[in-house]
Amino acid sequence: MQRKTKEVKMIKILIVDDSAAVRDGLCSILSPHADFNIVGKAIDGLDAIAKTNDLHPDVILMDAQMPGIDGIEATRRIKERFSKIKVLLLTVHTSYVEEALAAGADGYLMKDCRREELFSAIREVVQRMS
Repeated sequence: MQRKTKEVKMIKILIVDDSAAVRDGLCSILSPHADFNIVGKAIDGLDAIAKTNDLHPDVILMDAQMPGIDGIEATRRIKERFSKIKVLLLTVHTSYVEEALAAGADGYLMKDCRREELFSAIREVVQRMS
């Protein structure tokens, strides 16, 4: 008799932050989870737009403040083209939240949030996709 194994839906994640330490840190805490697949990392808004076009992630973890095209403008441009891709803004300042949500972000997290909050937020926005 064959046992049925539960199929895990992989969540494709693009990490966008101008800090290599933040990008690598997010990768290291997300990668061990069977349902998270880090498909790419971007260093700024322009890179995020290009990688979204190529990689079609399910979720983008987007830094708010970056040089050049910031996370809010990148979110606006990405959501105009790919409305089903979920964007979670990562920020240290709540002052960006209202503008990010108006630009199409699906939620936000403070960068000092607990790991479990991050995992839960990613899974929650993906469930809204279904």
